[in-house]
Amino acid sequence: MSNSADSTGTESSADRRWAFRPVRLLTVGVFALAGLIFFTSFHTAKGTNIRTDASLLKLSDLIHERSRSNGELEEANAALREDVESLAERDDGSTKAEDDKLAALEEKAGTQKLTGEAITVTLNDAPPNATAKLPGYPEPQPDYLVIHQQDLQAVVNALWQGGAQGIKVMDQRLISTSAVRCVGNTLILQGRVYSPPYKITAVGDPEKLQQALTASPAIQNYMVYVNVYGLGWKVEENGTVTLPGYSGTVNLRYAQPVQ
Repeated sequence: MSNSADSTGTESSADRRWAFRPVRLLTVGVFALAGLIFFTSFHTAKGTNIRTDASLLKLSDLIHERSRSNGELEEANAALREDVESLAERDDGSTKAEDDKLAALEEKAGTQKLTGEAITVTLNDAPPNATAKLPGYPEPQPDYLVIHQQDLQAVVNALWQGGAQGIKVMDQRLISTSAVRCVGNTLILQGRVYSPPYKITAVGDPEKLQQALTASPAIQNYMVYVNVYGLGWKVEENGTVTLPGYSGTVNLRYAQPVQ
């Protein structure tokens, strides 16, 4: 009985020693997962530092590169459009009255160059270390010191209200479907990205254009931030300038329901 008991006790000890306990299973799983992570990291990096490898473009770099590419495509598209229009004028067989009507429509659509007296409005961010210049105003939040989408829209809307015949934002002509949009502190206009200072040029009666800017409630609110926190604001008369014609696509793109 004693031998049998010893034998049984020995077997029980061995069973306990080699039993696959939950803690042992968890430990094995952790080491297996760590090994998988190390292997995946090595395979992805291919021997490079995946945190600081200069070959990996930042998202901002990619956006600016795409913006530059879009600008080059627009220039090429504009040159081709001029060639097509030149050939069409030679061979279309239209009358002078029809040509004059088409030219008037193209001018209104903004696809042709426009020359006339103009003013330019320049908006810029405030200095990053700006403080309140007038008593009774709080110290600025970061949001107070940058140009926002509504500021650009306020200027564009006021210039149209003042009778502008055509408007250029930065180096691009606006048309009826143009959308002035800001993401962070950058302007996205017709597939291209711009940083401040932002220049808006309008052809029209300079006096009426400036009156419209002064009368705009949205711009009056913007001027409070100009005077208190130092946001940039400059209005200049340019004399006679020529705005470029719009050279981008005129096709409308819109969402459609999935069939």
